[in-house]
Amino acid sequence: MPPLPDDHPGAADQQDRDESAGADAPPRKITVTRVAAWRGRQLTWRLMRLFFSAAHADGAAESGLARFTYAVMVNYAVDAAMAVALANTLFFSAATAESKDKVALYLLITMAPFAVIAPVIGPALDRLRHGRRTALAVSFGVRVLLAAVMALNFDGWALYPAALGCMVLSKSFGVLKAAMTPRVLPDAISLTTANSRLTTFGMAAGGVVGAIASGVAWLLGSQGALWFMAALAVAGIFAGLRLSDRVESSRGEVPAGNRRRAPLGRHVVVALWGNGGIRLLTGFLTLFAAFVIKEGTRQDPFLQLVLLGAVGGAAGLGGFAGNAAGSRMRFGKPDRLIVSCLGAAFAVAVVAAVLAGLPMAVLAALVGATASALAKVCLDAVVQRDVVERARASAFGRSETVLQLSWVFGGALGVLLPAVWWIGFTVLAALLGLLLAQTVLAGHGAGLLPRSQEPGTAGHVAGS
Repeated sequence: MPPLPDDHPGAADQQDRDESAGADAPPRKITVTRVAAWRGRQLTWRLMRLFFSAAHADGAAESGLARFTYAVMVNYAVDAAMAVALANTLFFSAATAESKDKVALYLLITMAPFAVIAPVIGPALDRLRHGRRTALAVSFGVRVLLAAVMALNFDGWALYPAALGCMVLSKSFGVLKAAMTPRVLPDAISLTTANSRLTTFGMAAGGVVGAIASGVAWLLGSQGALWFMAALAVAGIFAGLRLSDRVESSRGEVPAGNRRRAPLGRHVVVALWGNGGIRLLTGFLTLFAAFVIKEGTRQDPFLQLVLLGAVGGAAGLGGFAGNAAGSRMRFGKPDRLIVSCLGAAFAVAVVAAVLAGLPMAVLAALVGATASALAKVCLDAVVQRDVVERARASAFGRSETVLQLSWVFGGALGVLLPAVWWIGFTVLAALLGLLLAQTVLAGHGAGLLPRSQEPGTAGHVAGS
């Protein structure tokens, strides 16, 4: 077929078909190198088509969700690059350190970003009626500067405040994301599905970029990975500015003249209790498993690495599976799913206490991470649905603080308990049993705690 003129309406489509055909056409001269390159191009084209098809599915391109997905992916990528760059510093290595003093400091550092988000950033975002795209872009722009500070002061004192600033901005992005997602929600999918889709794409981007950042760090050192992080944050600025105008919409919002804290509804309280219990399990396993494995494999560092990788790999697989499942499921009754997730966490803790050992710890990590992903998606959707717009960002800040407190409490429990599988899981199962009972009762307006009888009161207790 002869080529069409450049001004012909079908010229662009023909060019796309020609490029696709060129990518799929085998090389004229067959050699191992050329065949490998051809197969690589072919696989790349297919993956790109699959990616854009998934990102634009269900009307996401028309609603603006697709562009928002790209911004979320860049945020995960920036976080992954920073994690790789700081892997050997206190921020990320102390979680598996021998010294419990370092672990305690690590837990305090983990809490710091949330201590800022709840009282400061959440209310500020509540009053932000316009300029959400600018705020998103600014969060990336500041991280460009902080990444440069860390790269230039990697061995100096400025590293740690700059890293804390990046962590605060990352969590602020999460709060702002939750407030913006309903604005770009397509009619074909639910809010829960959209949240799961964003998390799944984000985790995939974080995994791919984390691997690339590891290669950059191997070639150029940690400072090189930080400059790579800065480049990603620059891309995030453009991704934020290119978001749909719909994220600026204030339709249905209430002016923030009344600054009184709005009570959280009963469904939000149930979601907070359930998610808090599951985060207790994941925080506990993160540190407890590390100490138990190190205690039993002091003479074999390679075996120690393999066993720690098995627990970490199970947790990673569970988190990805939970978010992937959530992106395709429709949750008509999120309360039931959250209670079921907490019930699964309790059940696996009981089994792990009875059949103590590493295999059950791996299973607990898999179940806990899957349950945590599904329950968190439900929590975000319930807050977006039930909390009034003028208090929604504060509610997200408060909920993130509650979840992180639960994770830190679980981690502290894993540090303080003896490094014996059955003892740790027995104590954990007892606590999860109490939290499961509290979650079920909260769904009926009751509770084990005297102040949790009323939904509004419970919301204040859980969110404070």
